[in-house]
Amino acid sequence: MDLTRRQLLQSAAALLVEQWAAGHAVASAANFVTDRKVVLVACGGMRREDTLADSGFGNIPHLYRDLLPVSVFYPFLRNNGVTSHFNTISSILTGNWQRVDDWGKTAPANPTIFEYVRRARHLKQDQVWLISSNKALTSRIGASSASGFGPEFGANVIFPKQLLISAVVHAAAEGRAVHSTDRATVQPEIEAILNSDHYDGLGWSVGGESSVLDRITLGTMHQAIDDLVRSSAPATGDEFTYLVAAEVMRRFAPSLLVITFSDMEVAHFGSYSLHLAGIATVDRLVHELWNLLQTLPAYQDKTTMFVLPEFGRDFDGSSTNGFFNHRQDGNSTRVTWMMCLGDAVRRAQIVEAPIEQTDICPTIARLFEVPNLNLSGKPLPELWL
Repeated sequence: MDLTRRQLLQSAAALLVEQWAAGHAVASAANFVTDRKVVLVACGGMRREDTLADSGFGNIPHLYRDLLPVSVFYPFLRNNGVTSHFNTISSILTGNWQRVDDWGKTAPANPTIFEYVRRARHLKQDQVWLISSNKALTSRIGASSASGFGPEFGANVIFPKQLLISAVVHAAAEGRAVHSTDRATVQPEIEAILNSDHYDGLGWSVGGESSVLDRITLGTMHQAIDDLVRSSAPATGDEFTYLVAAEVMRRFAPSLLVITFSDMEVAHFGSYSLHLAGIATVDRLVHELWNLLQTLPAYQDKTTMFVLPEFGRDFDGSSTNGFFNHRQDGNSTRVTWMMCLGDAVRRAQIVEAPIEQTDICPTIARLFEVPNLNLSGKPLPELWL
């Protein structure tokens, strides 16, 4: 069987989600077919000039040509908080500007939308997920430190890349030769990690007893290990994040799913071409995600999807090396955009009025009919709420 890297990652994604399901009592996705769904996609740092401008349209053909025309599009979305990944996502999820540790060592200071929705709608944990390509978004992002709700109202938080990274690093430490394709060594390492109870260290926010893996899926993965080295087909961290998210949607059909992509953050290493390639990957994956939502019965015609960059990047010629970073207090870094697609869209339109990232949490809360929240942000009136 000659499998591509993407097929291998699909097998790995299935294994990962299969293992979680085996260790937890979960409800059937069919029980949630009639529920409203929300999918939020945050996409690292991308400047307007590299995306929604004449100089950037070529980097996002799907967003620009296929999705924007059927969306409510907000061209002036402002990040008015700390332009780091953990603080930005915390602000989006809580509806209040956050100032906590940049690397996720402390939880958000206010309740998250996961907590609000779970408490109001009596949802189980398998109905709220955050699946991230960014290692800064640890399990602490799933619930706040001061909510008073308790950890039982948090989300499942997964960092999928860490599973494969840990497997390869551990195998190398055991003496594997450089460039070796010894799948007899790599596959057991991946299986051991998937069998581990220590999910928190790999991005899981919940634990569970290990159990028998899906042997058919495991066999498929075993056969494809060699392809990690010899295939020329692209497979990135964001690709794996997308595949895990797709598997979670098929198995659990969560009511609230947050996905973060970060391939474009290769900009920190100074490669503009790879940064643009990361933007192009996100463009493709967001389009695939939207198309997938139209084919899954649990999501079709009942899903609202939000897509936005976390922030921009510094302008070229700045003292912080331009696109390398996102540190400056200026429009190039703070002003981005957002599009909303699907169920909550009354009609496609461009809304020129400025909005803030803290408006997203109360908007999602209103979609789930969560009442009486004391948030700095306000629901977006242009949507059907």
